[in-house]
Amino acid sequence: MITDRSYAVEPWTVRETALDLGVLAQSESVFALSNGHVGWRGNLDEGEPHGLPGSYLNGVHEVHPLPYAEAGYGYPESGQTVINVTNGKIIRLLVDDEPFDLRYGRLVSHERVLDLRRGVLERTCEWTSPAGSTVRVRSTRLVSLTQRAVAAVAYEVEAVGDRSRVVIQSELVANESLPEPDGDPRAARALKSPLEQEDDFASGNRLRLVHRTRRSGLRVAVAADHVVTGPERTTTRSESGIDVARLTVTSVLEPGQTLRVEKLVAHGWSGARSLPAMADQVDAALAAAAHDGWAGLLAGQRACLDDFWAGADVEVEGDEEIQQAVRFALFHVLQAGARAERRAIPAKGLTGSGYDGHAFWDTEMFVLPVLTHTAPRAVAEALRWRYNTLDEARERAAQLGLAGAAFPWRTIAGPEGSAYWPAGTAAFHVNAGIADAAARYVEATGDTDFERETGLELLVETARLWRSLGHHDTHGVFHLDGVTGPDEYSAVADDNTYTNLMARQNLRAAAEAAERHPDRARHLGVDEEESAAWRDAADAMHIPYNDELGVHEQHAGFTRYQRWDFDATRPDQYPLLLHFPYFDLYRKQVVKQADLVLAMYTCGDWFEQEYDEEQIARNFAYYEPLTVRDSSLSACCQAVVAARTGHLDLAYAYTAEAALMDLEDLEHNTRDGLHIASLAGTWMALVAGFGGMRRDGDRLRFAPRLPERLRRLAFHVAFRGRRLRVDIGADKVTYALLEGEPLTLRHHGEPLTVGTDEPAVRPVPPPVRRPAPAQPRHRAPNAGGGR
Repeated sequence: MITDRSYAVEPWTVRETALDLGVLAQSESVFALSNGHVGWRGNLDEGEPHGLPGSYLNGVHEVHPLPYAEAGYGYPESGQTVINVTNGKIIRLLVDDEPFDLRYGRLVSHERVLDLRRGVLERTCEWTSPAGSTVRVRSTRLVSLTQRAVAAVAYEVEAVGDRSRVVIQSELVANESLPEPDGDPRAARALKSPLEQEDDFASGNRLRLVHRTRRSGLRVAVAADHVVTGPERTTTRSESGIDVARLTVTSVLEPGQTLRVEKLVAHGWSGARSLPAMADQVDAALAAAAHDGWAGLLAGQRACLDDFWAGADVEVEGDEEIQQAVRFALFHVLQAGARAERRAIPAKGLTGSGYDGHAFWDTEMFVLPVLTHTAPRAVAEALRWRYNTLDEARERAAQLGLAGAAFPWRTIAGPEGSAYWPAGTAAFHVNAGIADAAARYVEATGDTDFERETGLELLVETARLWRSLGHHDTHGVFHLDGVTGPDEYSAVADDNTYTNLMARQNLRAAAEAAERHPDRARHLGVDEEESAAWRDAADAMHIPYNDELGVHEQHAGFTRYQRWDFDATRPDQYPLLLHFPYFDLYRKQVVKQADLVLAMYTCGDWFEQEYDEEQIARNFAYYEPLTVRDSSLSACCQAVVAARTGHLDLAYAYTAEAALMDLEDLEHNTRDGLHIASLAGTWMALVAGFGGMRRDGDRLRFAPRLPERLRRLAFHVAFRGRRLRVDIGADKVTYALLEGEPLTLRHHGEPLTVGTDEPAVRPVPPPVRRPAPAQPRHRAPNAGGGR
């Protein structure tokens, strides 16, 4: 756990000025580089010491049997786990025959810097070997955002003080030894040396290894090429064998002389292509990278990020930590999805093996909203991945006796991977999240081609599931019984409000999209009767409400449950799931993560139309003392609704918790990979919370207000081919259209049209003052130890 601030607070970098081996695994996640296709954890160049070695290719996984004490019909039989593929990062160094190992000799200085504008990880250190030779090592690492298959390292060693004989070993290594995983031993056995060698190659400065996974049958190829610059008589030698290919560079350095190796690494994988085809693929990727060279890769990386930050940057004045954190968050969210291209965006991105590398509903409900307004191309690709898994989702629905598609709770390749059905199979709201993401993307971009070719079928198949899952009672009211909502401390309940409201939106969106694309809808078998049935179900959807308390119920009957005894719960007993049986949690009023509160964010327009802001405030005040936030997905949602209901200081505290989740390791598990959804939630808390941005069909609404701690908040939004800048101060807000046709929006309910000719300035009204709600004992917002 990181208990002291590990990183300097700077606006555009994350800087580590001393190496603490005790938190090495956490820093490996923080310093991870990815493009959504290739992921390299921030391991030290020399490979050791390490917390968790990690080189990942999106979609490359191994399968293993799922454990059940008692089997049952419909239980998934196999799990999927991300594997550590061939590692191309490793560059070992020997100085006068002494291995460069920071555990030995004397480390004079050590600094690593993640540069968020340039997209590189830089390292500088000075080390004196046990024999007394001193060298200065510099390295720069990138995973290319412009060349999808390519990552690269520039490594330089300089002699300091004395003449030194140095040897650099640049390697490709497969089947690295990993720490023993916790949990199912069968999974551990399946993942032990998961790659079987098929080919190895070494010639000149070129290396290549090709392997195949034992059970999933995926072929993985990794190749490397090198440019070596050093003094005269510098020599190179290459060799390869089972699981290792190596280029050895030897030189003698006089004081002040340097030896430099530029290493280009290409990656590829396929479940269908032959060994020669995969070898040719990575060789071709290396040729393209060599054409640009190291300098060209750097320039392309900077240009790509310049374009991203021009449309995505969030500026925060008044809190330097949150300013750094939101840029760190946006950088990693971009990395998670930039070049995923019809692959999943896992909960940890490609920064670690947490959650077995699975994608959940996190992607559609937390990550894609951010990318919709900052990098929309990545959203279309992520949804096309879901579209490509429709066959598996249809099969799963049929297995469950349902129509349409039942998308998995957790997966890598499409099949359901959850062995715990109450929190997995019954959490059908993942379907509504996918539908919501598709509808949101089309609303925000106007991409009707995507809607017709991809989005409509997603909407149709998810709507069919809701219609078959639910039923009309004798009074004509539509119910969805036996489902699990976002709160995993409640399971298999009737009429979860979040699920019902999201399903309601899904049903209506499907009917409307079918009306817009009648020919395509007919091709999918949609007729007027089916579309009318969707509308009828949506109109009749039951939304549980307790008239006596004047609040909406999380699910039918929730408010009559006994309240959890928070006073008798010690602070070391959180998260509750590790100290109390689910049986007890399921029958008490205790909320793991925002559920009804999340519904007030995602379906806020319904609450406004059917009720009013006072109803939202009453609901928030009721659920706040019950929500323990044993999930990293909660704080950002609570921040948004706290800001909406005028509790700006509370919203600020929750924003800080979401923002610092990984930089301060608040949940003590950053070593397993970053919390990509919580990072995305930092943007949500600022833009949707303090910026008050909400969807209004094909328009946007804003209701900005800042807490006292923030002097200014400015952000950019991509919408319908325009780029809007919103600049919020304590008492006024400026809307500036940077490009595109005039945009009509709403400011605190007032219609407003903004053009590129002149910004619009409006006053910020004060919030309605309400009593501050309490949190469960010991569960006040966690703003981190560095604040």
